[in-house]
Amino acid sequence: QVQLVESGGGLVQAGGSLRLSCAASGRTFSLYAMGWFRQAPGKEREFVSGISFSYGRTYYADSVKGRFNISRNNAKNTMYLQMNSLEPEGQAGYYCAASERVDDGLGYDFQFDYWGQGTQVTVSS
Repeated sequence: QVQLVESGGGLVQAGGSLRLSCAASGRTFSLYAMGWFRQAPGKEREFVSGISFSYGRTYYADSVKGRFNISRNNAKNTMYLQMNSLEPEGQAGYYCAASERVDDGLGYDFQFDYWGQGTQVTVSS
């Protein structure tokens, strides 16, 4: 299995940027599809972005398209989420996840097998 640790969260003003990182350890990182989810208090966990392992296909929620960018560096066993033009609605705990079963059509939490503990993003208006 794989262990995931997120970092890079913090406080940012609306319109600002943050870059989240997800460091993986354990089994071969390059064989996992990866994803980012977020959950705000009182709300359900929602998909933010995903990236496949085979061709690096990327997927984004409509709410973040054009503002967020997902990437991965297999040599460093790390995935990133560059978040630009952050909105107050983006304030949430952000979680990275890994899937060993699915590598296409990423977009649902049931597709993912392993989860990190999360990093908090706070957006001030």
